[in-house]
Amino acid sequence: MQKLIAIVNVIAWAGFWAFGYIAVTSDSLSQSQMVVAALLAFAGLVTGVLAYMKLVRASESSGYAKGSNQLDAATRNRAQEEWGK
Repeated sequence: MQKLIAIVNVIAWAGFWAFGYIAVTSDSLSQSQMVVAALLAFAGLVTGVLAYMKLVRASESSGYAKGSNQLDAATRNRAQEEWGK
């Protein structure tokens, strides 16, 4: 499943860059073609970000990647109180 998500991630980012480039740089497109290219670029962006986040979450839970060092609520609140001193 991870390989499928990785393939979707690569294809989504390729679509984002390709259609984004077309939407931004092309002068000969009609208004509707520009809107379609922009929508496809946005869809690639959203799909790419979601697939990337899913891959990161899966790699952290499997132990392949090191987990993020987020503080628990009590430590974070104590650090916030000491920050202004």
